[in-house]
Amino acid sequence: MMREKLLLDQQLLEKQLFWIDISYSECAKIGIKEQYSVEEFGKFETLCSRYSRGIDFLIRKIFRTLDEYEFENQGTLIDIVNNAHKRGLFESVETLRIMKDVRNTIVHEYIEDALTEVFEEVLQYTEQLIQIMQTTLKYIEDSK
Repeated sequence: MMREKLLLDQQLLEKQLFWIDISYSECAKIGIKEQYSVEEFGKFETLCSRYSRGIDFLIRKIFRTLDEYEFENQGTLIDIVNNAHKRGLFESVETLRIMKDVRNTIVHEYIEDALTEVFEEVLQYTEQLIQIMQTTLKYIEDSK
């Protein structure tokens, strides 16, 4: 039963990665600017949404599923992140914390001008999120 859950979560993570990668590629081409066209802003806003969902999905769903699959104690979110770090899924717990903070900024930013201030960080950390997702998918594949 846990194997089926892991396989389903793997497929969902692959979908998340697919869409984040598309948004990241589009926004990387746009780059960081003083002013964005409506279309450019829309693409960045989409990236921000996908980034936020992606980081949540990775930590709250995938890392938790890996703990269950490997019979780790279901602890706090900090425990889940530490277990993922021990698996070598990412290099720095501190970087992951910053990535989560960027997500929180996005989610709580309701004013358009303020959202543009996080675009540079979102580009930077989306690249790292993509790498973590790819590493996690490889880990899952090797665990099966």
